[in-house]
Amino acid sequence: MQSSASNIVNALTIDVEDYFQVSAFAGHIPRSEWEQMDCRVERNVAVILEILRKHDVKATFFTLGWIAERYPQMVRDIVSGGHELASHGYAHLRASEQTPEEFSADIVRAKAILEDFGGVSIKGYRAPSFSIGTGNLWALDCIRDAGYVYSSSIYPVRHDHYGMPDAPRFSFQSVDRLIEVPPTTLRLFERNWPAAGGGFFRLLPYAVSRWSLARVNQVDAQPGMFYFHPWEIDPAQPRIPGIGFKTRFRHYLNLHRMQPRLERLLSDFKWDRMDRVFLESTRTSTANAPAPAFFAQAA
Repeated sequence: MQSSASNIVNALTIDVEDYFQVSAFAGHIPRSEWEQMDCRVERNVAVILEILRKHDVKATFFTLGWIAERYPQMVRDIVSGGHELASHGYAHLRASEQTPEEFSADIVRAKAILEDFGGVSIKGYRAPSFSIGTGNLWALDCIRDAGYVYSSSIYPVRHDHYGMPDAPRFSFQSVDRLIEVPPTTLRLFERNWPAAGGGFFRLLPYAVSRWSLARVNQVDAQPGMFYFHPWEIDPAQPRIPGIGFKTRFRHYLNLHRMQPRLERLLSDFKWDRMDRVFLESTRTSTANAPAPAFFAQAA
């Protein structure tokens, strides 16, 4: 049953990458070996598209250029299903590990590939591992200059791999002509807590995620943004040997519970694409509000 707490429409997003491309496995699976891996993304995206069709939900698919090159029909299926096609870069490289020139080349290449196969204009970009923060705000200029309209690359939380806790919690104009849409956070005890999906959605009881998103809709009166990956609905994926306990725990925990929890989430809240929730709504004036002063260095 859909939540009666709020009529706010939230944004549902999928980061289209395969299990062997996650940043946590980068030290175990060289990119030179990607071609030899058992790629499961096409099957998993097909399952996701069917789930979305069943619940009459449209979503945004942040897709790697590397994946799009190898599965062009999957890209066309995403678009023909009425979903938004967006960019996750080409090779799943963290923005923080690239020079401005390398980063620009990666996101320009990905945009061109996606537009070619999808036949649509690509408006949105998400950096792998939300890897834009205080140390590389120059990346925002690169994203804007590459022709993107919005980014979802800055997570306003403290995390061991990413995060910019002092960034705004809700959509804002980061640099001229670029809107930043942060993943959803819950403000409690003078701290931002992740409330946008990812591993926390599998770790914590479903009721916690449901309560957190409902609170953002009610108390903050703002739309939320949820994200997940195709490999998270695939408990039968191959196990990577030699990884540490923390990485193994984060990646494999409760994969078998992900799909039923996702279907509950789709039923409990209203959902749509990122571009329609954050670019075409009456909240544009909020998104265009001035950003904090520390973003001026990126302008």
